[in-house]
Amino acid sequence: MTWEAMMAWLDNAPWARLAGALAILLAVALLAQAVAQYLIVRVVRIVVQRTANRWDDALLAHRVFHRVARILPYLVIQFGIAWVPDLPPKALMIVGNVALAMTLLYATLAIAGILDAAQTVYALSEHARTRSIKGYVQLGKIALYVVAAIAIVATIIDRSPWLLLSGLGAMSAVLLLVFKDTIMSFVASVQLTSNDMLRVGDWIEMPQVGADGDVVDIALHTVKVQNWDKTITTIPTWRLIAESFRNWRGMQQSGGRRIKRTLSVDAGSVGFLDEAEVARLSKLHLLGSYLKDKQRSLADANAALGIAAGVPANTRRLTNIGTFRAYALAYLKAHPNIHEGMTCMVRSLEPSATGIPVELYCFTNTTVWAEYERVQGDVFDHLLAILPEFGLRMYQNPAGADLVRWQGQRAA
Repeated sequence: MTWEAMMAWLDNAPWARLAGALAILLAVALLAQAVAQYLIVRVVRIVVQRTANRWDDALLAHRVFHRVARILPYLVIQFGIAWVPDLPPKALMIVGNVALAMTLLYATLAIAGILDAAQTVYALSEHARTRSIKGYVQLGKIALYVVAAIAIVATIIDRSPWLLLSGLGAMSAVLLLVFKDTIMSFVASVQLTSNDMLRVGDWIEMPQVGADGDVVDIALHTVKVQNWDKTITTIPTWRLIAESFRNWRGMQQSGGRRIKRTLSVDAGSVGFLDEAEVARLSKLHLLGSYLKDKQRSLADANAALGIAAGVPANTRRLTNIGTFRAYALAYLKAHPNIHEGMTCMVRSLEPSATGIPVELYCFTNTTVWAEYERVQGDVFDHLLAILPEFGLRMYQNPAGADLVRWQGQRAA
């Protein structure tokens, strides 16, 4: 068939012209897709891999260039459909609107990828340790998707977006109900960030939700806490504002962690020290100066009593529990792992049915958990072991071995 005959045949067969034009348009669109996908994207990847900039790496990781490349074939269809002959106006409008809707869809996905890339780049900066923008990025993506959905639906049905928005005004109550958690979470996220109440890496405790560990992620709707047993607790963001939680950041920044623990001394072992016991305890280097000063002040006070000093009950004397408190305080102040700039004291609490509590209140000079427990264990190991030197006993409930020993003594 000659060229003239083919053209004459096409003039008499409009459906053939329409099919041919559509085939050519589809082939051009596929060619544009191939060029964009296999040439442009590959070239961009090679260039990105050779640069040290973080932004291009983040954009490539979140497939921003891939999504931009997917827009090109729909642009070809959108502008080339008008050149297709014998296409009904209704079909022309439908194809053009669908192509425009797909263009808007991939443009939206590309913008969302840019927001994710911004979050990735920001997470590598120093500011990300104190303030997270993940919640704002997620909120921006939600707003972007809502606007894009309205625009795409309006494009497909060939109506103005303002018409859809006017209809959404009547659905505001429904939207508020649907996005209630999102709104509450956004407000809570803003308050947490602006008031610096929570950061990634903070150790928090929230017993009502079973959270006790480090914050590993702060998002719009949830905060993830990795507990010390390596489990993950997910907390709704708004609960951190509506309920209380403990943040240990202040302790970690102070450089010291508190020790507050008691030794229960048997009240039956408390008594006065005689001269031999005072002389023996004076050999302890932590008590030498204390006992010397204490004996001088007691001698002066008793001398002022005159004749009344002849009755022992009228005089002031050293007690074993008071001397033990002085020793424990001197031991803490001389300990290399106890913080010198923070409160350090040893005090007796109210006696109870379980003995006389002697409380140690001090701070270690480390906040590392394992080191803190080691220091605390060493301190109490020493004090428990040296307690009999002062004639004191720890109080504890009778155990099975105690009952067996008592039974044996009774039988003997």
